[in-house]
Amino acid sequence: MDIHPAGSRATLKAREDWFTGTVWQDPIVQAPDPARVMALRVAFEPGARTAWHTHPLGQTLYVTDGVGLVGKRGEAPRVIRAGDTVWIPPGEEHWHGAGAETSMVHIAIQEAQDGTPAHWLEKVSDEDYARAPE
Repeated sequence: MDIHPAGSRATLKAREDWFTGTVWQDPIVQAPDPARVMALRVAFEPGARTAWHTHPLGQTLYVTDGVGLVGKRGEAPRVIRAGDTVWIPPGEEHWHGAGAETSMVHIAIQEAQDGTPAHWLEKVSDEDYARAPE
């Protein structure tokens, strides 16, 4: 058993090649082999979002604060709010982030396959992001 005391993990600014806008990540767990689970607390400032991406074994998002969006390739984004849980199936191209004028925080939980938790694609265009419901 390992205990990682509060404050022992650094908050990281998300990679600019995988995110648009200001996004902060707080690692929760990256379990050692043979386990594959990883979890992060991710805080998006208004307008911030991930790039398009997939997860080889799927992803669960649990929204803890604010109002955000989740988009699936070929569809208009959907609104997500504090308390919502989103399941994204393996291989589904998607993105998630804050609303245009609202911040959003979620817990992202996924498993790595062969050491890879996500496959990153191109950034979400302003046009795709603007398709969000009002």
